[in-house]
Amino acid sequence: MELNGVPLHPLVVHAVVVFGPLSALTGLAYAFVARWRWLLRWPLVVLAVVTAVASLVAVAAGEDLLSARPELAPIVEEHEEAGELMRNVALGYVLVAGFAAWALGGASALASGRGARETRLGIPAAALLVLGALALVVTVFLAGESGAEAVWG
Repeated sequence: MELNGVPLHPLVVHAVVVFGPLSALTGLAYAFVARWRWLLRWPLVVLAVVTAVASLVAVAAGEDLLSARPELAPIVEEHEEAGELMRNVALGYVLVAGFAAWALGGASALASGRGARETRLGIPAAALLVLGALALVVTVFLAGESGAEAVWG
């Protein structure tokens, strides 16, 4: 996969590097600041989905790049494994973010207060969201670090 002769992988990776931590920070804010939940609910879900899609495209483009340049296999093996782990974590984070968006309530943007609710699963949802956000940041870092090491030595 190429875009104007440039391999797509290094281009898409930057989307993961930007949206992954942004999604994780949104998840942490959503978990800890109840009065912001009405504002962050949809951005949390959208950012999680965008991160997961970008990671799917990055892994597919990386595999395509490796098949076009098989001589890179020895130096990108660790990066490939870290990227696949990050993709799996990003996909899991979509599920966790969706669950948290459903289970966690908070203040309502409406003057009447309608729409403010919290299920009995609020604390477990917040805990899962925090763990998912931390896992996402760590795996994005590990994949990026191993990729930079493979490219720059």
